[in-house]
Amino acid sequence: MNLLEIKNLTVRYERQTAVENVSFSLKEGDYAAIVGENGSGKSTLVKTLVGLIPASEGEVQMHGMTPREIGYLPQSTIVQKDFPASVTEVVLTGCLADGGFHPFYSKKQKALAKEMMELLGVTPFAKKSFRELSGGQQQRVLLARALCATKKLLILDEPASVLDPVVTHELYGILRKLNRERGITILMVSHDIHCALEQAKTILHMDKTLKFCGSVEDYANTPEYRRMIGDCITTDDMLHVHHHHHHHNHAACKEEEGSAQ
Repeated sequence: MNLLEIKNLTVRYERQTAVENVSFSLKEGDYAAIVGENGSGKSTLVKTLVGLIPASEGEVQMHGMTPREIGYLPQSTIVQKDFPASVTEVVLTGCLADGGFHPFYSKKQKALAKEMMELLGVTPFAKKSFRELSGGQQQRVLLARALCATKKLLILDEPASVLDPVVTHELYGILRKLNRERGITILMVSHDIHCALEQAKTILHMDKTLKFCGSVEDYANTPEYRRMIGDCITTDDMLHVHHHHHHHNHAACKEEEGSAQ
């Protein structure tokens, strides 16, 4: 079943077109990575999907869920880091998907928050202030929060851009587990092309328009892929990517500089 169908989506800011005539669908249980150079519209696309930016043309259709039921992990910002709330309070705000404001959370919501905190290993610092945590711990807390909002779809915008390689590896391991064991569909913006190929089943290559949408294997044969990795690639590297992908022998993904978009 398709969870999301994007039809002829165009997004303009002032007079600039950030996303142009993009169409694709996301199937239940998929793990898709959006790749492309900086300024290619990747973040704008996901912000439009979660309702933060209005579409200028086209439509986003959701099946079996509302925009509020998408778990969304935005790019990390300075604002988040200064959040005075405790870890538990931050995670609980993910339960407010029904849109109302409740000063008191139900037993069910508290149980859900507790379960997600345990799943992501953040229970030991439940009472700590969010801003005292390391980058990796904060990302796990925000992921637990996003999971309180969804049973179906997680959208992540450069989730590893502020993390060191070890923590990045851990985070990607968690995402893979959520996808495989819980059947959660994942759509992730990534600037790290090797990591995207290693993690995802489907690749979307953005350059304002959608230049490619299909399997990792097919993407590895495109000029877009070759341009993204530069001319230094050898046939061995290609085999290496495929080998990794099929055997899930996941090495820690390299973090690259200059991920801001």
